Amino acid sequence: MFSLPQKLTAPFGLLPDAEKLAFRSQPSGLIKLATVRNIPETDSYWNQYTVLFDSASEVYSLITPHDVRRALLDAPENIATLIRVITARLTNLISDHTFPTPTITAANAIAFMKAGNGDRNTTKEVLNCLRVLQRVLPVVFEVEGESSVFELQVLWRREEVYEPEDLDSRPPQFVIEDEDASDEESAPKPAPKPRPKSTKPALGEKLFGSIVDLLFCCGFTLPTKIQVDHHKINYIIWEKGVGSTSDPGPNAQYDNNKTEVLRLLLVLLSRQIYVPPSSLFSKPSLYSLHLVQKIPRRDVLTILCSLLNTVMNSHMQVNSSLGGMAGRLPYNHLVFKGEDTRSNLIGMSLQVLIAALDFQSGSAKDNGEQPTAKTNSFRYFLMKLHRTQDFAFIFDGIMGIYDKQLTTINNVLPGARKSLPYVVEATVLLWKILELNKKFRVFVIEHDKCMDLVGHLLCYNLEIKDKPQQHGICRTLSYIIQSLSAESGFGAKLSKPLTIQVPSKWAVPGNAADFMINAIYSIVATTSGSLNALYPALVISLSNFAPHFKNLSVTTSARLIQLFKSFSNPLFLLADEGHPRLLFFMLELFNGVIFYHLAENPNLIYGILSSHKLFEDLGTFTLSRAVREIKRVQSLKEQQGQGVMKSPRGSNENEVRESEKSRLLASESQEEMGSSGEAVDREPELSISAPPPMSPTTESVIPRESITETSEKARGKQKERRSSSTDVEVSLERVAALGIGRNGFVPSQEWVRSWQQGLPLDPVMLVISELLPKIQVYHASRHKTNATAAILDFLGSVTLKEVLPPVPPLNPRKFTWSDASMVWLTSLIWGEIYLRGMSPLGIWNSTNVRLFYVKHSQHQQQHQITEAVSNVVGGLLRRTNSEVSIVTTRPR
Repeated sequence: MFSLPQKLTAPFGLLPDAEKLAFRSQPSGLIKLATVRNIPETDSYWNQYTVLFDSASEVYSLITPHDVRRALLDAPENIATLIRVITARLTNLISDHTFPTPTITAANAIAFMKAGNGDRNTTKEVLNCLRVLQRVLPVVFEVEGESSVFELQVLWRREEVYEPEDLDSRPPQFVIEDEDASDEESAPKPAPKPRPKSTKPALGEKLFGSIVDLLFCCGFTLPTKIQVDHHKINYIIWEKGVGSTSDPGPNAQYDNNKTEVLRLLLVLLSRQIYVPPSSLFSKPSLYSLHLVQKIPRRDVLTILCSLLNTVMNSHMQVNSSLGGMAGRLPYNHLVFKGEDTRSNLIGMSLQVLIAALDFQSGSAKDNGEQPTAKTNSFRYFLMKLHRTQDFAFIFDGIMGIYDKQLTTINNVLPGARKSLPYVVEATVLLWKILELNKKFRVFVIEHDKCMDLVGHLLCYNLEIKDKPQQHGICRTLSYIIQSLSAESGFGAKLSKPLTIQVPSKWAVPGNAADFMINAIYSIVATTSGSLNALYPALVISLSNFAPHFKNLSVTTSARLIQLFKSFSNPLFLLADEGHPRLLFFMLELFNGVIFYHLAENPNLIYGILSSHKLFEDLGTFTLSRAVREIKRVQSLKEQQGQGVMKSPRGSNENEVRESEKSRLLASESQEEMGSSGEAVDREPELSISAPPPMSPTTESVIPRESITETSEKARGKQKERRSSSTDVEVSLERVAALGIGRNGFVPSQEWVRSWQQGLPLDPVMLVISELLPKIQVYHASRHKTNATAAILDFLGSVTLKEVLPPVPPLNPRKFTWSDASMVWLTSLIWGEIYLRGMSPLGIWNSTNVRLFYVKHSQHQQQHQITEAVSNVVGGLLRRTNSEVSIVTTRPR
């Protein structure tokens, strides 16, 4: 028989370690950091921070933000010493000949176990240095806020030191005196020269240098086989792709180490989330500035290409890890919880990449010009990509990510596959590349699968539209689509069908234009006004595409008419001063079809003629008529709720409507003569209700200068429409009492006249006046079924060139950046990074973020995020129940 030892020393950390458990309770542990003042740098106390922990989760669980915050307030000099000691040790370890420690393999596992814990593991120490800094720095950033006194003193203060004395300038040890030199001795001796001084790099600069070196350290993040002689730091691109044709192959341990280093880099870049939005541009992060402006050109290019290639190769590599295996079998991701190191690296690479590409603050801001190497070198070198094979590699990588995401939706078994965790970051990266690199944008436009890309964006939008925490990325998707729609040559692809496998619940017959219109209609019609901020960009996209629409189906044409009907509803129009813009853009859409492809879209023209009353009423729209219609609808709904109207649709209902209309007209005339009436207290429901913020993509509702010349008949229609818009003024108090306007907005007849007379109604009204009588003749002379076919044949051959004004040139509306939209996107990016960092480590948990508002759940004790950062963590949406709000001007 043999007996087991009472205490096992487990070099692999399989058993709980008493030292780790005592770290939080013993006086010589974490408590000492806040209770004992002025611990010297040479004290052995600091050693435990580099050798005690075996994983990142242990660091984050044993050192809490409360502990760091307490020490920072009670003994700030100890936190400063901790940062100095850990950074210095990290720098020294990189140059140590024992780093990195050889990876444990089957050949040396026995020797390692015999050695036990006695041998020094420098790789573990380096990882612990990274983890401790990751844990401490966010709390330092939070306590500092807009002030940077502590950081400037500890991390960015440069010390001046005397240079070593030159040996030639020293006095000789002995001098042989010359009797003939008595005259020279009497001469005055020159004053000694002052010793020159030099400036040592700041601690923050050393830290960035260590991070860059670790990203390209053989045996730590790169294979040892590429090491040349004793030079373990080798600036080689991680994977094949942009700038490299060699691929060292995947390695789970190297991927994990890369993730650890990138996490510290991301923590440094996160300094700006502790600054309020109003100070985002005026108080830039020194860490971000150093990364995008001070890093050498070689290092920037190597980091940029390494991160980019890691992301774009994600769809081609086979992951053999436990987490990767779980993703390929149905529902296995719910059973096997193994960590997917490859997915973690891809996500972290994306986050660092988009954070660097998005940074525009202080001297890094473009100010309406192209980026340069002096403003933001990452943006500059991404803009300089020009090789076709690089563009093809990037495009295939983006499409591969969206293809994998679409397969998670297309499964027969719901939820059988895990959704990609980094689709949001990939979408933002796509937007950044399209924004910065014009040649890549042209490449995408000319690519055969460009409409498939738009299909992916719309499918992803449809998938997440009902999730409030994802509404920020919904806006991003809509802005990308608008940016693409403004490019010349893109509309020619609309007549081609999509080649991707659209889920059956969203699939529609027809070409890409049919799918796009139906998808946008679904987004507008099924979100009940919760996505009103998206509507302008989506409708502008349709307006930009309209001159290229051909052979729209019956269903698609009906969707467009229904959108117009919803946007022309009086209650929606009067709810917010920005709502008439949507009507304006829809009219531009119809005009684009009329001017360019009238005969090729008989279904849409037939729909316009069938709904001619909508356009005619809009031409004579006044505030008093709109209020009268709103009151009529409200009264009908109230009576229906009280059970007054019980009869089915028919003659009885018509009689009730007529009597109700007469009663309302009589009561309104009494009010106009001075008698007071009761206001309707209850606000009616409407599918499109909430007022959207001003979109950064649109201008005020005025007719385009391109539609200037009109025919004589058009002028007559215009005069008739304007002369009929002189109805009785409705008092502001009455409109406000009705509760029509939102957020304090009170519509007036002057406001109505300002946009109503600027609506581009003339081309549509000319088409109606010319074609409606002929269509009515067809209806009167033929059977209904035969009449429809004959009408469509007639509309397919009609031309109105002699009636319509000259065809205006194409003038698509592009997305334009503003300070408010830049703040919104920065908030969105860092809000997503914040959420991703919550699990499993909680990098920024329990810290007071100031860039956006974090909504915590009331049902959980540990302040977990409910669903996401409130209202897309952005600065453009009006937020409720938030402690930190973004006060910005409306984007223009």
